[in-house]
Amino acid sequence: MSHQDQVLKSYCTTREASKRLGVSLRTAQLWVEQGILEAWKTHGGHRRICRDSVESLVSKREQNLPGIAAGAPFEILFVEDDETLRTLYLAQARQWSMKPHLRSARNGYDALVQMGQHVPDLLITDLRMPNMDGFEMLHTLPTIPSLTFMSILVVTGLDPQEVAQHPKFPKGIPVLPKPIPFDQIHDHARRCWISKVRRSSGAPLSLVR
Repeated sequence: MSHQDQVLKSYCTTREASKRLGVSLRTAQLWVEQGILEAWKTHGGHRRICRDSVESLVSKREQNLPGIAAGAPFEILFVEDDETLRTLYLAQARQWSMKPHLRSARNGYDALVQMGQHVPDLLITDLRMPNMDGFEMLHTLPTIPSLTFMSILVVTGLDPQEVAQHPKFPKGIPVLPKPIPFDQIHDHARRCWISKVRRSSGAPLSLVR
């Protein structure tokens, strides 16, 4: 390995660090500002993060989350009729450090069938879909006792006021706009995952953000 290659491998960008740690770009920036990650700035003002500090934090977080090793997989079901977006959801989620088990459905009916077979920890769904749309599916969920504690996140291109006023849209479900805000989705999924780990193992959260 050349000296140049060794130098390049000794640091990473903030975006690369955020992907390795499974956090949003803003969270990685905050960790740099708080001194949790060792970093410096180039002459052009760009942050460069010590790769060893990233790997050290990854190791510490894994040690503080025994629920992962205990075999409590975190499962996500994506419901989206657009095949390209479904593929994009799955590709993004496979990079998350929580390593979730992933499934997808193309409409509300397909999703209900899958949830009847196995309940996911988190449902991420569109609203405007053929056959059975998201509104009808969400309206049906409260009638199924096994789905009571499932977390739900809506990602839609519909106007927020239109969503809120729809007679079949349950209150209290968070809604994110399209284009898909992957950083926000990741942060929401991570909070759900941490909550599950806490319930299953009582792990400390001092290094889990």
